[in-house]
Parts: sequence; structure tokens; C-alpha cells
Amino acid sequence: MAQLSELQKRIGAQLQRRPGTMEEMQSSLKIGSSELSAELKQMLKLGLIEKLPGFPIKYALRKGISSELERRKGIEVEDPNKLRLKIIIEIQAIEENLLKKQIDDITKALGKEETFTIYALEPAEIIKEGEHYSSYLDVNLSVKNFKALVRLMFFYGPTSVEVIKPKEYKFSAADLQDALVDFAQMVHNYTEYITKLMNRKELDEFYGKVFGP
Repeated sequence: MAQLSELQKRIGAQLQRRPGTMEEMQSSLKIGSSELSAELKQMLKLGLIEKLPGFPIKYALRKGISSELERRKGIEVEDPNKLRLKIIIEIQAIEENLLKKQIDDITKALGKEETFTIYALEPAEIIKEGEHYSSYLDVNLSVKNFKALVRLMFFYGPTSVEVIKPKEYKFSAADLQDALVDFAQMVHNYTEYITKLMNRKELDEFYGKVFGP
């Protein structure tokens, strides 16, 4: 699903309950007609809503969108995780088949993570850029705790992260310590791996870039 503004999310929630006219939405959402009209036009363009036949004109969520929201709501009811995120994972490869395999591997790996709950995962169209092929995964998920968040960031390297909810998130000192211990071990393992691949000159250049002069 497309990235929505806060107002578009409110409009979507309103229309999920029942179709409505502009006047009805203005009244319930407490917004002006010009602002509402602009958002509705954008949502129509994105294919998220539709105009119903008849007068006065009523707007409704498209059937597929409504079904998807209901599906996600069903997942949310059973989901114990409190931290909900929307992330983008960018992927590149020198061959299209390799890129497709990477997309498939990452998709399967995310699905096996016991501390993640996947709400939606949508691969973007594959694009050829010079010598490389690129795509990205648009993922809507929740994570169990801060430790799980650290794992997500380190192993999957999202280039964009949006916190959907909650507005505030508290974690204990023990949770923080567990996450930092895991993170330190991940960095240590990565450093060992890089060290085995590089000669002394390459290592000096690498550390120079990381730590500066």
C-alpha cells in the first residue's frame, strides 16, 4: 500500500467503517473542504478509494484495500508486539535472477523471525540501473522489543524506518542491556569477517574512513 499522510489515514479509517460524502467527512474529521478535497483526489489517484454511483457523491474504500485492512486488523488482534514499524529494504545485484533470489531469501528470513510479526511485505518493480539491477521491499511489521529492533536494523539494514506506533515506547534497563550485548557481538563478528577478507593496507584504509584522520 502507498505511503499515506496522517489525514489520509484518518480518511481511510472513516471510510472503512462506512462510505461517506464530503460533508459527512468534513463534519466527523473537523477539516476544511479544500484540504479534504485535495486528499480525496490524491487517494483516488492512488487507487485507494472510489466514488460510488448516485447523488450525493459518496466515497468508499476500494474492495481490495478494505479487505487488506481487515486482514491486517485480524493480525493485530493476535499480535503481542507493541512496536509497529514500516521499513524499506533496498536490494541490488549484478544479475536479475540473483536479485530475485535475494528478494526471496530476505522474504523467507523475515518470515522465520520469531520476534517479528509481518503484516505486509511488498517487493517493488525490478529496475536496471547501469550494470546493476535494483529493487526494494516495503515491509509493515512489528517487533517484540528493543533487542528485536536491533536485530532488524543490523541483519536487514533498512534504509528507511517509520514508527507507526506507539507514540511513546519504554523499555527496561535489562532489555537495553540485552540489546547492546547482542549488538556488540554482531559488530565483533562482522569485524572478524571483514578482517579475514582484507589485507593490512585495505584494513588501514577502511578504519581511516570509519574513524577519520
